[in-house]
Amino acid sequence: MSQLFEDFKKYLHEVNVYDHVTTLLYWDMRTDTPKLGQQDHIDALTEFSTKSFKMSTSPKLGEMLDALSKPEEYNALDETYQFIVHRMKLDFDRNKRIPADFYEAYVREQAESGNAWEAAKNASDFSIFAPHLKKMVEMTKEMTGYTDPGIETYDALLNQFEEGMDSATIDRLFDDLKKELIPLVDKITAKPKPYVPALHSYADPDSQKKIQKLLLDYIGFNWDAGAVGETEHPFTLNFSSKDVRVTNHYYDTEPLFALFSSIHEGGHAIFEQNVNPAYDHTVAGSCRYMGIHESQSRFYENILGRNKNFWIPIYDQLKELLPQLKDVSLDEFYREINCVQNSMIRTDADEVTYCFHIILRYEMEKTIFRENVPVEDLPALWNQKMQEYLKITPQNDAEGILQDMHWSDGSFGYFPSYLLGSIYDGMYLEVLEKDLGSVDTLLADGKIGEITKWLNEKIHRYGSTRTPEEMIDAVCHKPVSAEPLIRYFKKKYTEVYDL
Repeated sequence: MSQLFEDFKKYLHEVNVYDHVTTLLYWDMRTDTPKLGQQDHIDALTEFSTKSFKMSTSPKLGEMLDALSKPEEYNALDETYQFIVHRMKLDFDRNKRIPADFYEAYVREQAESGNAWEAAKNASDFSIFAPHLKKMVEMTKEMTGYTDPGIETYDALLNQFEEGMDSATIDRLFDDLKKELIPLVDKITAKPKPYVPALHSYADPDSQKKIQKLLLDYIGFNWDAGAVGETEHPFTLNFSSKDVRVTNHYYDTEPLFALFSSIHEGGHAIFEQNVNPAYDHTVAGSCRYMGIHESQSRFYENILGRNKNFWIPIYDQLKELLPQLKDVSLDEFYREINCVQNSMIRTDADEVTYCFHIILRYEMEKTIFRENVPVEDLPALWNQKMQEYLKITPQNDAEGILQDMHWSDGSFGYFPSYLLGSIYDGMYLEVLEKDLGSVDTLLADGKIGEITKWLNEKIHRYGSTRTPEEMIDAVCHKPVSAEPLIRYFKKKYTEVYDL
């Protein structure tokens, strides 16, 4: 290869070293850093992030990308590096418009805002977080003004998290869901609710951690390329396909939370661990499309994890780790984990009413960026929408507007990706069953590995090299639609609740 290409690869390695350090600092801040050590970490994170940003927007990199984009150089690259050069050129042209001093201030505020959110949630006091949230909204508007000039702010944010997506498309998909799910939930909630007291009683956190290991093993998490930690809000983070980390939170009397968070974050991790390793440390690697990413975490959590047959091969092991289940039959357990009820916390919600939690946040974000609702008014608006969609009102900020960390780092536009992921899952399920046969049978026979292999081959290995539209077209051969998910919900819950 040319000297230009060798210089380019060396430059990418240098950038990646800075990114590796910032990722490690973030992991440590969220998992192990003591309160008094946070500020030093914020300073270091800001410094290394700024250095990475400057290298990623430097004239030197711009010159290399311009040169590599010329036909004589570009045509000599393999397909992977053609994608890398093309994608980096797009990112470079967007990001070079961001002033370096603004970027530095933005990174610092992200870290400080995250700490303020955690303190506010623990104190159930929105006023602690409000000034930081206000600043993140203002800085996000300024940021998109640099990166996406001439594009309406919220559509620019949606596109950043799910390329090719806009609010008109999301409005159509979410309206289709609301039309069908509101009456479905009304029918379900009119039925008697299952309740297994054992699943709402004390569960030793150490036992919950053992359950997490059991579940991660079962679904295919690679421990040689993975690690776990404990945080206020569960998340997945990766350095490459060889180092992917998940976190969890353990509630003493609600073991189902950590159980399903294990499966959810494990789905994210399995995706990252199975990206083509040739893409490591490049823009082709870790999937940047959050709807596609959430489709994998939610496929494992809901399509598989809330299927009774998922538990048949491991239910006895689960009972050993959670002794209060010794007199709970698998049928009772299955009904409990599919209990549909209007609840406060998004991450605790059943898969049906979860849709309303996301629609609520999506509508909140549109209001923030299109109607400029003051930050101080957001808790009341949140509570109003909880009543509208879920017929309940939070009793405090912790179970209301402070329950999620996403806005603390400026991840506006992320929330819709969760529901887009579920919509994609409905489509994937229909194709998977055409290819492999009944998911019920595969799970009951302990063949979850065949499902994971199908997902590896159809979705995971491509990393960021397929846009959401390209991925859906390649796997499902049709445009995105909420209809398969609606069919899945109706079929499953008609049986569970004898509607």
